[in-house]
Amino acid sequence: MTVSGARRAAYEVLLRVFEQDAYADRVFRTAARGLDERDRAFAQRLAYGAVQRVRTLDHAIETLGRRPVRKLDPPVRAALRLGAYQLGYTDVAPHAAANESVELVRRARLERAVPFTNAVMRRLADGMRGLLDALPDGPLKESYPDWIAEVWTRDFGADTALALMRVQNEPLETVVRLVRGDPPGEATDVPGAYRVDRVDEDAVAGGRIWPQSRGSQLAGLVVDAQDGERVLDLCAAPGGKATMLHGAVTAVEIDPARARELRENAARLGAANVEVVEADGTRLPPELTGYDRALVDAPCSGLGVLAQRPDLRWRARPLPDLQLALLRSAAERVRPGGTIVYSVCTLNADENEAIVDASGLAVAPLGGEWPQFAHPGRPEFLLTSPYGNGTSGFFVARLTA
Repeated sequence: MTVSGARRAAYEVLLRVFEQDAYADRVFRTAARGLDERDRAFAQRLAYGAVQRVRTLDHAIETLGRRPVRKLDPPVRAALRLGAYQLGYTDVAPHAAANESVELVRRARLERAVPFTNAVMRRLADGMRGLLDALPDGPLKESYPDWIAEVWTRDFGADTALALMRVQNEPLETVVRLVRGDPPGEATDVPGAYRVDRVDEDAVAGGRIWPQSRGSQLAGLVVDAQDGERVLDLCAAPGGKATMLHGAVTAVEIDPARARELRENAARLGAANVEVVEADGTRLPPELTGYDRALVDAPCSGLGVLAQRPDLRWRARPLPDLQLALLRSAAERVRPGGTIVYSVCTLNADENEAIVDASGLAVAPLGGEWPQFAHPGRPEFLLTSPYGNGTSGFFVARLTA
């Protein structure tokens, strides 16, 4: 029996993400090369879905297969996870899921593990749906680390926490920013942001559009940079927000590879006003000072973009010390009375309002300008939400130096 190209690609993603700590999107680009559009879409659904749902899948494999997942050979582990996902979350025929999982193990030259894989797949086929239905609502059923569920329950309440877990297991809307040319899709409530069925890669390559969520674009718009001003973007790569900004933009990036990507993207999008500087945002060169505005789009746990990045929930960690250091660094480089925008793509008060409060900077209220995105508890800030707004989760604050 042969294994379909889509399943081979999904299997490769599972194997490399969990055994080699690779990034799902990067592995997928390579693994899915050569697939037609239909097979590529199916492979992505299987790969990303199984990576997201791995906690629940492992629970099912251990409960029904009666063997600790950690003790399995990596190819067996990946094949069973892929098979379990198909049985629990797709309408793939059980015999097809079982047969191809067994074949993946055989192709890995683990003939001795074939009978075990076959037996576990049969048990999963019989019991997977019933097991999933019996799980109580919460992080095991929705496949999240406990700490994320605890943060969301603390910050938003149990009902919203559960809704956030559910919505970020499904694809969000696809939105692009119009750079130049004709509108590419349906206009949204964020100027310049258009909802599309799919991203036109030719338009991206030609610099006419840029894939960017409404939440992300909102953060760039709040900076409100004007022609003639000097603007500092402290954590600029890959450049989605930096290339939105008017004025003379200094785009800082610490990583050389990401800085190179940032330069390429700025050139593609025609952002000749953006100058890239390779530097540590917490230890800037002395000449970078006297800016009218600054954007601190800080590294974070990413709890607002888990739908787009399937493996992030297993890597995520809060970074409050770094975030506060970056915000204070920006405040030192902006002229008195200048504007600082702090944004993070996370839904975690420890990285959001707590950082602003600790900075001691004056807050310029935003909720009146963007009432549909006003933070539910602190309306002087903005908080977009996959649950409430259907876009990625971004916290945005506008501050005065």
